[in-house]
Amino acid sequence: MDKQLLEKLLLEVNTPSYIFDADEFAKRAQLVKENFGEKTGLCFSIKANPFLLKSLPSVFDKIEVCSPGELTICEKAGVDASKIIFSGVNKTEADIERAMNDKAGTFTAESYLHAELINRSAVKRGIKVPVLVRVTGGSQFGMDEEDVIDLINRRDEYKGIEFTGLHYFTGTQKRKPDVIEKELDYISEFSERLKEETGFEVKRIEYGTGLAVEYFKDDADNIERERLAKISQKVKEIAEKFELTIEMGRFFAAPCGYYLTKVMDVKTNCKINYAVLDGGLNQLKYDGQIRGMQIPKIIHIKGKENTVTNTEKWTLCGSLCTTEDVLARDVNLDSLEIGDTLVFCRTGAYSVTEGMAVFLSRELPSVSIYSESEGLKILRSLIYSDQFNTP
Repeated sequence: MDKQLLEKLLLEVNTPSYIFDADEFAKRAQLVKENFGEKTGLCFSIKANPFLLKSLPSVFDKIEVCSPGELTICEKAGVDASKIIFSGVNKTEADIERAMNDKAGTFTAESYLHAELINRSAVKRGIKVPVLVRVTGGSQFGMDEEDVIDLINRRDEYKGIEFTGLHYFTGTQKRKPDVIEKELDYISEFSERLKEETGFEVKRIEYGTGLAVEYFKDDADNIERERLAKISQKVKEIAEKFELTIEMGRFFAAPCGYYLTKVMDVKTNCKINYAVLDGGLNQLKYDGQIRGMQIPKIIHIKGKENTVTNTEKWTLCGSLCTTEDVLARDVNLDSLEIGDTLVFCRTGAYSVTEGMAVFLSRELPSVSIYSESEGLKILRSLIYSDQFNTP
């Protein structure tokens, strides 16, 4: 999305605001599909950005849902429930019952308890549901290898479950392609071990690459394309052995987001130029950003005509009563004034949902989605916290 288009869209929204570009989202998904090949399925993890759900490109085979709230979003959006992989480390009996009522296509089991609850609900309905067993990557998620083997050895006890394969995800923001390649080899080798020790043949693997997104580099797109290309051969290799689905959220969504915030005040304290914005860290979050020490791509939209060009360094602060609320330091900007708008780019993943939403009882930003064919649609107007935060 270029500056000219952002200036036009700014006339239709209030700040602070998020705008997500559905066309950029679709292009990113297509780029991944082209690299990974037709045999590799794609899954969008909606925790990265639930606002994109209604604009989900057809290239996605699956949708990962990890909470009752995300299930509600899917219900309201009218998505095809057969595409849902109902995941998450904390599944209650009520959650599973609800997902089963919705006819979710696949469930994951991260523990013996999950397997028991899923089985109980399915047996009650007289059905069998596909289940992927999550293998731990050394955290609270998933199950140890020996527990997975034990569970699979006991598979005949679970009359309501069709164990179909494995789920594996160890973490995000992986910058080294060889780490991802080793993980794919590991889950493939463990699948072979399962067959040898239990007679169970893994049909499906859902794997989250955790492929990194660059937020603070000028050549981010090229770096990310190179990483994608480097792991593509290994992905295709594994897809020849199993029904492989690659699950990602951040990598798909990050480039399509724009956060718009207005300059409310400017001042110079102790020889440092400060701009106070109507947004802040309660609404904007970049992975790896610490007290504004790194500078993301920022587009400066002038609030009024100014023929004088005076480039200065600025520290950009939000509206919160804390010294932590610094979005970026030492940003070179031309003639920054009250009323100007700053657009923070690459905010399409997590940022809109990860901020400290109601700190200082500030409003939640408006959210819109744009496409060339349908124009701008406002999905959510500004929400003022007195609507839900009043004693």
